[in-house]
Amino acid sequence: MRKRSMVVTAMAASILLAPQALTPKAQAFGTIHGFGQNAEHERITRGGLASFGFGSDSLAQLAGKNGTWGAVGAPDDPARGLMSSKAAHCDGGDVFTPGAYPQSAAMAQAILTSCRTYIYSNIDAAVTDAARLVKPNLRLDSTSIFGGCTFNGVKGRAKCNVFEDMGMAFHAAQDFYSHSNWIDTPRAAPSIDDPQGLNHAAPAPWLSPAGAAFPAGLISGCYEGYPESSYCDGRIRHAVLNKDTTGTARGLPAYHRAMDVAAQDTRAKWAYFESRLVAVYGPARGAKMICVLKRDNPGSC
Repeated sequence: MRKRSMVVTAMAASILLAPQALTPKAQAFGTIHGFGQNAEHERITRGGLASFGFGSDSLAQLAGKNGTWGAVGAPDDPARGLMSSKAAHCDGGDVFTPGAYPQSAAMAQAILTSCRTYIYSNIDAAVTDAARLVKPNLRLDSTSIFGGCTFNGVKGRAKCNVFEDMGMAFHAAQDFYSHSNWIDTPRAAPSIDDPQGLNHAAPAPWLSPAGAAFPAGLISGCYEGYPESSYCDGRIRHAVLNKDTTGTARGLPAYHRAMDVAAQDTRAKWAYFESRLVAVYGPARGAKMICVLKRDNPGSC
């Protein structure tokens, strides 16, 4: 779900570019409205968090809104330098059997495992950054999102920091369902151009906090740069495996299933994050942190 395939429109350095000022060069699970994308990351995040009672302004910072990246879209911002990061987008875990293949199964598993590690490293960072939301005496500390958060990788206001951390985690986890074969239906004759699907309609236990054995047959597509036809020769390309847009080669039902399962996973990961706040900071302080993150007016917590 990465808008890795964009180039920045030439503009004066003093102008802040919105997502709409960027031109995509290939399909990706979207962060913008247009160019074949329909703000998939925003929609997944809003759908996944709909039952948690977020205020509109706070949710807009985390999920994004038209004209902004939001925390979940930050990995697609070229300025962040994460567009080619395999861990940030769960790419590069490709292998195919039988026969020789340019990448070993062990390497493919290690690359996918780095994505899982990236997700929980960011959730752990969110728990750490939450310490500045509410003081040990339960007084509020750094809770403002006035004027919007920047999500540029530089630590600032605590609420913005927590949202950025969680946005990074959400983005990678959502990409997992688009860029891997977890939800894809089985293929009668799988090939490099039409890989086997694992046919799941619920989040991967392996990607949950409890973890599980690495799923047999799990892969994600190879992405090394644009145009994709110039890279990944003899490998399963991102282009044939992704469910990034409604025009995916895997079919429209796969796109909708990827969106749905990604939203389920987003919901589960936010619930896990809330449980970690309570476990680390105690029931009273943890609950107040959760309230501060959701409410547009933290003073009401």
